[in-house]
Formats: sequence, structure tokens, C-alpha cells
Amino acid sequence: MLAEIITIGDEILIGQIVDTNSAWMAQALNAIGVRIKQISSVSDDRNHILNALNEAQQRADIIVITGGLGPTKDDITKKTLADYFGVDMVTDEEALQNVIRIFAKYNRPLLEVNRQQAMVPANCKVLNNHNGTAPGMWFEHNGKIIVSMPGVPHEMMYMVEHQVIPKLKQTFKLPFIIHKTLLTVGEGESFLAERIADIEDSLPPYIKLAYLPKLGQVRLRLSGYAENEQSLQSEIDAFAAKLTERLGNIIAAADDIPLEKALMNRLEQQGQTVSVAESCTGGYLSHLFTQHSGSSATFLGGAVSYSNELKQEILGVSAQTLAAYGAVSEQTATEMVQGALSKFKSDFAIAITGIAGPTGGTDDKPVGTVWIGVAGLGECVVRKFQFGNKRQQNIERAAISALGMLNTLLTAHKTEDK
Repeated sequence: MLAEIITIGDEILIGQIVDTNSAWMAQALNAIGVRIKQISSVSDDRNHILNALNEAQQRADIIVITGGLGPTKDDITKKTLADYFGVDMVTDEEALQNVIRIFAKYNRPLLEVNRQQAMVPANCKVLNNHNGTAPGMWFEHNGKIIVSMPGVPHEMMYMVEHQVIPKLKQTFKLPFIIHKTLLTVGEGESFLAERIADIEDSLPPYIKLAYLPKLGQVRLRLSGYAENEQSLQSEIDAFAAKLTERLGNIIAAADDIPLEKALMNRLEQQGQTVSVAESCTGGYLSHLFTQHSGSSATFLGGAVSYSNELKQEILGVSAQTLAAYGAVSEQTATEMVQGALSKFKSDFAIAITGIAGPTGGTDDKPVGTVWIGVAGLGECVVRKFQFGNKRQQNIERAAISALGMLNTLLTAHKTEDK
């Protein structure tokens, strides 16, 4: 069962707002066995909307539209849909009573333009809006389902969950769709693809493998479509197990979650903690940890020791080390991570020192040079990385690389414990 999502509004096309509706709807529809064929954004223009509908009808069984249902003249979706189906606009009494109730609740005058919110194409089934004045509309046309909803996210979400999805389940016999995501860190997608080529080649036609790269990470997503949920789940799990065994310690999680969250989950399960000593990342690594609720169970905190003085005073890096080797060096990174372990009393610690750029580089230490140390449970690993010349990317890549090193250390200890 294929669907197409169309979002309507000039504000999307000029970048004034970000289209979060499509991503949310795609996830919601996918969860009930509806595959998204295409997502389009079109302007508040009658011909543009009509062309989008005509094209979507050729690709999809279900067309879901959001936007353009407001009371002002620039909101033309309802009238355009009436033209598309060749029907008149009529007032829906239940939708009108909903508008009247809302305006009475807030003691606001009901204008004629507000009453027109209750006008809909004559051939639609109205989807009542419990969170706003614009009703949704359900059309059945030439064997296709077309659903039009408000663009206001919380109005659309409630309508999808409580009306659209139940009606789709009643209308169609939908297959099961199962996704399984493995999060990898520290290896590029081309190298991963080569390592697991034989496993990928052995997948049946109803199971696909997708590579989703990000800085320093690649998510491997197995997606399966079948009528029998139990047997499909077993096959997906079996292929995920083969990938996990093949890739070993570069697997950080068997869930579609951020890398830092995956590591915090493992630390929490083991009753362990982590602290940080950041220089060139300026607190970015700490931010990655603390953006998640419950991070205090594993993340103790640390130091943003940007200056040499703070590296000495807070972390105990020796003046002699800084003088002889500089702040960006293996020796300084080693003393930073050991100082964090000692000062902050954590089980594991991460230290990052480098030249984020775009200035500050030298011939022997160009911009993008970063030293990272990870230590814990009697081990200390320090590595040099050479990133590029873009400051923000260097900061992000340094943090992800540090998390990758922590993942390797945690995985090694887990293997030893077995």
C-alpha cells in the first residue's frame, strides 16, 4: 500500500517554517504498513495543487495533504479540492457547531470568515477537528483515498491518530512493516558495505538494507514487508544478529537512538559513570549527554578547560608537559583524561584537545588536529585525529570520535566479562 504526502504552503517553500509534518506522518503511516512513495511541498497556487494531485494519483493509493485550510484568502486548499472533484462547497453543520463552540469558549466574536471554516466540498466525509476550527476531509475517488488536514501540527497529529489511521485500517488490509536499526560508529559506509556484502546479497526481496550515514556514524536499517508479522520479525532478527556478529565492536546499539544515549544506557545498566575534560569542543560533548532526560544517572559532568591554566588547575596537567609538548598533544590528552578520572571520581573519562580552526594551526599541528583520550577500568587509550578546516564540523567529529572510542572500550570490557 503506497501513500504520498503533500504539504501546501508558501511558508514551507521560502524556508520560513520547516516541514516537520511530513516526517511525523511518514512514521505514523509506516507503522501501520503504509509505505511512502513520495513527499512533495507545493505553493498556495491552484494549478500547482491540482498538478500535484493528478501526479500523486498515478503513484499512490493514499494521498495525505496538510495545509491551506485557514480562514484567510491565501488558504485555498478546500476550494481547489472542490474544483478537482467538480463539486460545490457546502456547510457541514457539525463543523459549524464546533467553530461556534470554540469562539464562545474564548468569548470572541464569530465573524463570517470564521463561519466559512465549516464549508467543505460536498463529496467529502468530514473529520472533526477537536483542537481547532478547520475540519479535516476524507475523499474516496477512483479507488484512491485522499485526506486533507490542517497544517497546524498538533491539530493534524490528533486527527491522524484518532481518525485517519483507524479509517485506513478499516478500509485496507495492510501488511506488516518492521524496521530494525543497528547503530555503528567509526567506520564509513563504503567499508561497511564491503564487509557485509554477502549478508546483504542474501536478503530476500521483501527485506531491504539501507545505509544512513552521519558524521562518524552509520545506521544500518533493515526494513521488511510481509503478511505474517511473526515470521518477518524472526527473519529480521536473524539478519540483524548476523550483521552484529560480523561487525563486532563498531556496533554501538541495536536501536535507532543517538550514539551518546546508547552509551549512557549501557553505562546505566552496568552501574557505571563517565566524566569529561573538554578543550576544543567547548562543552559540546557535555551537551550531547545532558540533552537527554536522566543523564545524571551516568554523566557526572566535567571541565571545559579551554586555557592551559585551567588544564593545570582543574585537571592537574603539568606545566612541564604543556611547555614541552603543547596543549594539543598525546601527552596533554593523556594527563587530561587521567586527571578527569582522578578529580571527578568517574568509572570512565573522555578528554578532547585540539585545534578546531579556522585559525590557530601550525605546520606540525594544522587546523583539525585533535587528540582524544578515553580511560577507565585500568585502561587508557589516546588517539590522534586529523579532521578538516571547518570549525563546527571539527567540533562535532571530535565529539563523535570520542564517543566511538568509549564504545570500543565498553565493548572490550563487556567481551572480557563474558
